[in-house]
Amino acid sequence: MTVKRLTILGSTGSVGTQTLDLIGETPGAYQICALVGGRNVALLAEQARRFRPEITVISDEALLPALREALAGEELEVAGGRAAVLEAAAREAEWTMSAITGVAGLEPTLAAVGQGGTIAFACKESLVSAGDVFLRAVAAAGATLLPVDSEHNAILQAMADGNGKQVEKIILTASGGPFRNHSLEEMRGITREAALRHPVWSMGAKISVDSATMFNKGLEVIEAARLFNLPSARIEVLVHPQSVIHGMVCYTDGSVLAQLGTPDMRIPIAHALAWPERLATQAPRLDLTQVARLDFHAPDEVRFPALRLARLALLAGGGAPAVLNAANEVAVAAFLERRIGFLDIAGIVETVMDKMGAPALPDLETVLAVDAAARDAAQALAGARAA
Repeated sequence: MTVKRLTILGSTGSVGTQTLDLIGETPGAYQICALVGGRNVALLAEQARRFRPEITVISDEALLPALREALAGEELEVAGGRAAVLEAAAREAEWTMSAITGVAGLEPTLAAVGQGGTIAFACKESLVSAGDVFLRAVAAAGATLLPVDSEHNAILQAMADGNGKQVEKIILTASGGPFRNHSLEEMRGITREAALRHPVWSMGAKISVDSATMFNKGLEVIEAARLFNLPSARIEVLVHPQSVIHGMVCYTDGSVLAQLGTPDMRIPIAHALAWPERLATQAPRLDLTQVARLDFHAPDEVRFPALRLARLALLAGGGAPAVLNAANEVAVAAFLERRIGFLDIAGIVETVMDKMGAPALPDLETVLAVDAAARDAAQALAGARAA
């Protein structure tokens, strides 16, 4: 049996831990080149002891002494800080899981792309913000991008016959989050705790809030446009509370192909991990007799303006998606810190978008500069609203 060499960027997050769970179920099939974690020293050390990577990196360099202490006597290479993250990401690996949340994952993912392997892609913000810069790097390196978001992975599976030119449109489904039936007035008083209680999926704090505002789905529309080379008008979003159908592809002959499954991230992760083969998982099997019904309705862009803002950013092009993403990351952080209200998130994003427009993004340096400027503008607005 050939052993596949893997790197996990964001190993201590939700997607990273589930990826390692799947790897652990197939002992001897994979060799871990690098594990890159954020701030969870205890979990990262536990992963390193179990999987024996060639290098273990913690992104916060201040926590490197704690990681070294936790792994004392293990004879494992450890490192910390931005340069170490980039070096680990650039190590030769056949397959890399890119799961660092937010635009912080952009440079490490580009480093992984540069060595030309397969990139399982769970950090949509990188592709949203960098756009053409990112895709040019993928093409230049001959890398393969495999989406891990359940919706985009579903679309990839439904396009498996290769008839991309016959696609009429694609449909991304959304659970609608915990507040899909709330009025605008009710949404004004939404708390941090309520926003983190997703009715279907188990996710990290940032993506849980993005799901509650539907910014997550807006970012996914932009991601889908990049991945599948489709305009906004050919990407539809439907609210589907049961989260059983994850994505659909509508073909020009009237056929609609859908990918169904239980709402378990191990399924799309396993698809990317074994692609083009299949990997057995312990995920619960779908029982349609228990589901009994599947509901769909159009999203309300008045109560959830994120979709409207994302489509405006996609149509504007240039740096508009980068501005949207950066402002949203700052606004979500401010909400999680209880400095602004739930509805302030979209308000801050729209104000920053109006101010900055769609600057050109010729290279990575400009992407990062636009991202920083949008963050500064969003921070100022969040501070003013908190005052």
